[in-house]
Amino acid sequence: MIFDLDGLLIDSEPFWRQAEIEVFASVGVHLSETDTRQTMGLRIDDAVRHWWDRHPWEGMTPVEVERATTHRVAELIAFGGEPMPGALDAVALCGHLSLPVAVCSGSYAVVIAAALRRLGVESEVTVWHSAEWEPVGKPHPGSYLTTAAKLGVEPTDCLAVEDSFNGAISAKAARMRVVAVPEMSTAGSARWGFCDAVLDSLHGFDEELMRSLQG
Repeated sequence: MIFDLDGLLIDSEPFWRQAEIEVFASVGVHLSETDTRQTMGLRIDDAVRHWWDRHPWEGMTPVEVERATTHRVAELIAFGGEPMPGALDAVALCGHLSLPVAVCSGSYAVVIAAALRRLGVESEVTVWHSAEWEPVGKPHPGSYLTTAAKLGVEPTDCLAVEDSFNGAISAKAARMRVVAVPEMSTAGSARWGFCDAVLDSLHGFDEELMRSLQG
């Protein structure tokens, strides 16, 4: 079982938007919340490059913007991160069913570590992997393929749970079954049709669903 992190297990997407708005404003690029949603699900370096290509700035380098944003998010999570609805129950269910749990995230390691500590699930997560360690982030399948390898499980035997379109594409490209839990603004979109199931929240992640997705 492989879970994404931001916006799926922990309610950190508002922190990412806050951090991006704050840090980019410091270099003269004024983003709105709508702007930040354009890069949801991308690795932070890809998100920074997106805005650099459109509004090159002076002062901090793109790498410094990446680091400042990432560390700000980790700080916000450490002091105020909350689990998404049903997230802790979903992780506990996997333990009850003796299924190894992994986390595969586009976030850098400092954010993942802060989130798992805040959620109190460090001992329940068998392995976690950051796209920071991949040549290319999501939607490329590399992150998911590496996570499956760390678990010692074939990708075709994995079930991935994602909240972002880019993440869902990544997992499906790795030949995994995919459960999507989209944020409310995109939940009704037909573009999730390639996923094996679409849920309103992780409260719908139960034994019946897992039985129906067994391959």
